[in-house]
Amino acid sequence: MILDQLAKTANEMVADDKGLLAADESNGTIGKRLDTIGVENLEDHRRDYRELLFRTQDLGNFISGTILYDETIRQSAADGTSLVSIMQSAGIIPGIKVDTGAKSLPGSPDEKITEGLDGLPARVEEYVGLGARFAKWRAVITIGDHIPSRYCIHTNAHALARYAKICQEGGLTPIVEPEVLMDGDHDIDRCEQVTTLTLNTVFDELYAQDVALEGMILKPNMVISGSDCGSQADVDEVAGRTVECLKRCVPAAVPGIMFLSGGQSEEDATAHLNAMNAKFGPAPWKLSYSYGRALQQSCLKAWKGEAGNVDAAQEALIERAQANSAACAGTYNKAA
Repeated sequence: MILDQLAKTANEMVADDKGLLAADESNGTIGKRLDTIGVENLEDHRRDYRELLFRTQDLGNFISGTILYDETIRQSAADGTSLVSIMQSAGIIPGIKVDTGAKSLPGSPDEKITEGLDGLPARVEEYVGLGARFAKWRAVITIGDHIPSRYCIHTNAHALARYAKICQEGGLTPIVEPEVLMDGDHDIDRCEQVTTLTLNTVFDELYAQDVALEGMILKPNMVISGSDCGSQADVDEVAGRTVECLKRCVPAAVPGIMFLSGGQSEEDATAHLNAMNAKFGPAPWKLSYSYGRALQQSCLKAWKGEAGNVDAAQEALIERAQANSAACAGTYNKAA
């Protein structure tokens, strides 16, 4: 019965050309975003911004769920309505980030290991009580001189699988997010090599720990040139190589693959997803999005922390959400 519920949530997350809004920035990270528009990093300001996002009219037509931070899932709007209730009334599934961040990997200080397994079963139980139906855990894999190491990939894959199993046992559908960072001057070949090794290792661990693939979502990076690479792969190459890589590594039992944007511009993230669905299908799983900055950048700039700009900010958000929904269908047209 619990697997049926997990699978139902996973399938709802990728249904009807919808994607996820990643609004799970830690207080420190959202503070950096607010700083770019000259807004002080206070709890009320963070709440006002998230409330703006969740109250956007018709957002539920394009967004199936939102990933929340611990503070946000407990917050109420200015009028006292819980933010979770606002989302639920719009048909948006609440989700929660459950890792506690990536720290320096012992023995390999240039690499990271994501923490947060201690006490996770109890936190999962609490989050289910607060209305969450899915969870997220992000592992970070860096490409550089002599890295990533097999040690880094293996330890992060093991933690991802352990997290996923704990979540499934507690009733949350896990988003498994192994992110190969686009930071660096590596080319697309190197990204594909590392992404393939990472995904194969992750699924080996998921099998070993008896994670039900039907009741999870994969949130990977795209196969893309490093941000500082002198030769940037074009849209079709990124899309084609990403789909090929995933077909080699991801079992068909997984209901959906919801890409992270990973520092791509709003337009690039949408264009790459659109090309995958328009030119490189059919795929055995839904290809969708779970974007943070690539959904919020224009919205945040339009808001500027001013109540009078809320409508403009929400228009910017709905425009990006609608564009990415079209990309899920392979019908996005920038000119339109």
